[in-house]
Amino acid sequence: MRTLLEIGSLENVEPYVKQALAEKRKMMGFGHAVYKTEDPRATHLRQFSKEMGEANGDSKWYEMSRKVEEVMKREKGLYPNVDFYSASAYYSMGIPLDLYTPIFAVSRISGWTGHILEQYADNKLIRPRAEYIGSRDLVYVPIDQR
Repeated sequence: MRTLLEIGSLENVEPYVKQALAEKRKMMGFGHAVYKTEDPRATHLRQFSKEMGEANGDSKWYEMSRKVEEVMKREKGLYPNVDFYSASAYYSMGIPLDLYTPIFAVSRISGWTGHILEQYADNKLIRPRAEYIGSRDLVYVPIDQR
């Protein structure tokens, strides 16, 4: 949402996004580790963002979001993730920006708790599927000597 506020208006969207991409700045709310096409949750939040804008008589943020999405798809082949449209939906509801991250966390607590309970039930940690490929056998240097 901070990006949309910085962009300010629909006509500023395309130049802003193109400049951000040229400067290799990250556009928040795009790409996902699992979904290589559209995040199915974003589909629903897009509609909700539209409905919230219409309900409060100001679709500016939804329209700007659609334009950002269009430019990102065309320029980078990236789709919005669930957080992208949740920003304009939350904003249309009057939720302060500083509460977006806590809302994100609250909605995931049941899943995180489920993982913890599974770990306790089997008495073993659930490990991500990743293999460390970094340097090995490095010598530890105390922080005050770095």
